[in-house]
Amino acid sequence: MITRTIDRNFANMRLDRFLRKAFPEESLSVFFAILRKKKVRVNGAIGKANLLLQEGDTVCIYENLKSAAAAETAPQKTSWGKSISTGNGSGWKKQRLDIILETEDYLVVNKPSGLASQPGSGTRPGESLVEYLWEWGREQKLDFKPTLAHRLDQETSGLLLVALHGDTLRDLTRLIREHEVKKFYLALVKGNLEKEKGTIEASLARTDNAKGSKMQIDDKNGKKSITHYSVKTHYKGYDLVKINLETGRMHQIRAHFASIGHPLLGDTRYGDFALNRDFKKQYGLNRLFLHSCRLEYPWQGKSTVQDCPLPKELQEVLKKLQR
Repeated sequence: MITRTIDRNFANMRLDRFLRKAFPEESLSVFFAILRKKKVRVNGAIGKANLLLQEGDTVCIYENLKSAAAAETAPQKTSWGKSISTGNGSGWKKQRLDIILETEDYLVVNKPSGLASQPGSGTRPGESLVEYLWEWGREQKLDFKPTLAHRLDQETSGLLLVALHGDTLRDLTRLIREHEVKKFYLALVKGNLEKEKGTIEASLARTDNAKGSKMQIDDKNGKKSITHYSVKTHYKGYDLVKINLETGRMHQIRAHFASIGHPLLGDTRYGDFALNRDFKKQYGLNRLFLHSCRLEYPWQGKSTVQDCPLPKELQEVLKKLQR
């Protein structure tokens, strides 16, 4: 057991930051592991990462840090890897979560196309991203179910923020509500846009029917929706665009670009169905060409940026277009 008494230099510091300062030779993953396993006590109580330490507090670590490091780097067997058949026919094989960034407070994960963000109609039990996150959380011995701070359509791939604590979830949802989380996407659209940069501002209203929910332009009853875009690459008859959402309505990107005559390739709800069929045969696109490629957000006083390149199947489509 390792014991430390908090002096004035570490007072009012979060427990996880104190551990990093006190043991700079250890990796972050080691601290994450011992906190998850409840191996850290403060004044006899289980230590949470975000606990603010006070002068005179006693911090006890009930594990040898070198042993923890060895356990953390040893090969791990996963009990929840399995193959699933996704709605888009891509046959995505679920071996593990694609975690882009892991901190004590939150994760950034890369969701594949065809995987639903959360359980719902048409999704088999246990086969949504949030359910895989719950299983991961149980393996990590978290006392909070990992929770998505926002969502992506099932057909869309890319970056999502996942809270690992209740207070983190509140902080992330507040940042999103106050538009402090900037979300960027890459999409391939039909036709060549007239302007290199532009903004689509059209109110959207949700309609529901037997075929599923859909967003429609409705200036009278719809909610204000704003999409900014810039053309990244021109192709013959198509444009690759980078998109920044100012608002985050359901299907906003898909509905907005369809409304100006430039629907996304592979969009089975708002797209050009005949073009999608021909494009699939010629270029092998089996999914919606929409990917969440960047998140920018403030965290603990610092600006944070996470990037995620296009998935291989979308890169292959662009290579064929170039040829």
